[in-house]
Amino acid sequence: MKLHYAPGTISIAVAIALHEAGLDYTPQKLDFRAGEQRTDAYARINPKGRVPALETEGTILTETGAILDYLAARAPGLMPADPLDAARARAVMYYLASTMHVNHAHKMRGSRWADQDSSWQDMAAKVPETMAASAQFVEDTCLTGPYILGETACIADAYLFVVCTWLPGDGVDLAPYPKLRAFMAAMEARPSVQTVRGNGMLP
Repeated sequence: MKLHYAPGTISIAVAIALHEAGLDYTPQKLDFRAGEQRTDAYARINPKGRVPALETEGTILTETGAILDYLAARAPGLMPADPLDAARARAVMYYLASTMHVNHAHKMRGSRWADQDSSWQDMAAKVPETMAASAQFVEDTCLTGPYILGETACIADAYLFVVCTWLPGDGVDLAPYPKLRAFMAAMEARPSVQTVRGNGMLP
């Protein structure tokens, strides 16, 4: 397997999950500052020009949640067997993809939604408020223990962890969120996270 990633992006959730699954992979770093995600060569891998992209079994998978589900199918234990617990984990992932990640993107990707510079500035100014609201939702709704599903980590925790590493940079103080702080500490202690951080994938 080959993982196309950029440091600090949501693609690092896939790297964490690969380590959790014990699956070997080759990391392929993209330099977003240099625009490598917009090259013709990368467009042949992922025409959306985004990460992650995972080359595996003669095909290329994109979209974080889909890749995480694939890895969970390859490595039983990363997603709970109980259908309700699995649905709860996926509900968190879908929230992250549809809402919290989008909130974050408004800080520097305003051109996806508007053409005027003043609109971009307005969207960026809103990010601390919307990301704090997302942090509160995670605190109140998503965490049932150290992890999303209590005492046992699953692939959704890797997704949540990476999104929450963006909070300080988005102007959100974690002090009012004790469950979230405990979750982040539990994830930081995991060998998978320590490995990707040691490899320079997380700032």
